[in-house]
Amino acid sequence: MIKDTLIEALGMEITKLEPGKVVAVMPVDHRTKQPFGLLHGGASVALAETVASLGAYELVDKETEAVAGLEINANHVRPKTDGMVTAVGTILHQGKTTMVWDIKITDEQDRLICVSRCTMAVIKLKK
Repeated sequence: MIKDTLIEALGMEITKLEPGKVVAVMPVDHRTKQPFGLLHGGASVALAETVASLGAYELVDKETEAVAGLEINANHVRPKTDGMVTAVGTILHQGKTTMVWDIKITDEQDRLICVSRCTMAVIKLKK
């Protein structure tokens, strides 16, 4: 499921996947930096939405429902130039048609790099 996707291209690794919580890591390297050598905000957002999407998918009936990102925001609060970042996503709201996820991205010293909120749409599959 991850092969040949953005998850693979950016070097993300899912380290925990349980109902209501997802943890993933991503390297800060040539794939995820912007031209000035900093972690690209778009890479952080991609990591955040990946965590929310996987978490939301774990909470739906996979035979009758799918999920898709509906809205995402992010505040980039600290620069990062190398190493790894860790995203921890937790569910804030689980409804019938939407879910809201809180994602915090931190560095190796547990300093906040980015905080994000992602709203996921729950989509009914056609039979």
